[in-house]
Formats: sequence, C-alpha cells, structure tokens
Amino acid sequence: MATEPANPRYRSERSHQAILDAALKLCLEQGFARTSVDAIAREAGVGKQTIYRWWPSKAAVLVEAINRRSAPSVDFPDTGDVYADLRDQMVAVAKFFQTTQSSTYREVIGAAQSDPAAAQAILDTLVNPRVQGCRRRLERAQRQGQIRADAALDDIVELIYAPLYYRLLMGTRPTTPEQVDDILNLVFDGLRPRTPSPR
Repeated sequence: MATEPANPRYRSERSHQAILDAALKLCLEQGFARTSVDAIAREAGVGKQTIYRWWPSKAAVLVEAINRRSAPSVDFPDTGDVYADLRDQMVAVAKFFQTTQSSTYREVIGAAQSDPAAAQAILDTLVNPRVQGCRRRLERAQRQGQIRADAALDDIVELIYAPLYYRLLMGTRPTTPEQVDDILNLVFDGLRPRTPSPR
C-alpha cells in the first residue's frame, strides 16, 4: 500500500531544527542586521536554497525559531478564575522577556518597522495566535460574568500586554511578575480613588 510523501517542509526535521538553532545562535552572537541567510546556511550545514524553500526571509526563520523554542504557549489556562489565568500567561511572557532569546525578538520587531514581510511574520506566527487565545479566554469570562459585558476585548488585550512590550522595547525596567500584578490590579480595580466605606 502506497504511503503519501512526507510534507516537504518537514522532510528533514534535523535540517529544519539545525536552521532554527543556527539562526538564533548567530543573531544572539552578532545581531539581526549582521546575520545573513548565507551565514545561517553555513552554520546549519545546509544549502541556502534549503532555507528559501521553507522560509521567505531570515526574519521568518527567526520568528519561527522564537515561536518554537522560546515564546510562551498560545493556549491559555482555564481554571475558572480569569484573573489567575491571565496572570499565569502574562508572567510567562514577562519571564520570556527577561531571557537572552528576547533580545532576538526585540531586534526582529525593530527590523519589522521597515520590513513588511518581517512584520507580517511576527503577526501571523507570534502575535495574532496569542491575541486570539487571550480573546477566547476573555470571552468565556464575559459569559461567566467575571468581566463587564460591555468591555471591548481587543482593547483589554492591548491594555494588559502593552506595558510588557513597552519595557521590552524601550528597556526602561525589567518585566517582572510584580509588574504583571500591578497591571492586572489596575485593569480590574480601575484608577478612581476608592470611596471610604461609612463607619
């Protein structure tokens, strides 16, 4: 009985992984701008045409490498407590932003400002799947009455993750679990002063 040929992209998983490892290694050692497809191919022991068969650019290689090896999971926990579930996921992001791998992510985001293909790769592979995962978790929380029914979910996603990205990209302060707690407390409790309860 004939079997279908393997997906050509994954025909050689060893080569595939070697390319991802090489891209991350070189980018960490010499930066995104100085890392070339030729250098990745040499480091991985493959032909340059192999890389272009699977990815359109070095940015796409690095985005997949970050996604497969480093980035927090797309899946959100669902314990029934939306605050706790958001905190778990956001702490994972904050911890990833503290790793050496995050410097590669920061450089790719920088390159994406003038490279539409890199920007699309980041959105398609890293950002949008996680935004949708967060949105689905928030939708369940809305149905359960844990957050306001009129809350704009896309705005909530941006509101809670933007401070983490701000620290990553601007280097103002490290991302920490304590920052996550501060963000969620502000989001869930608001900024208005609390009215003292009557005695």
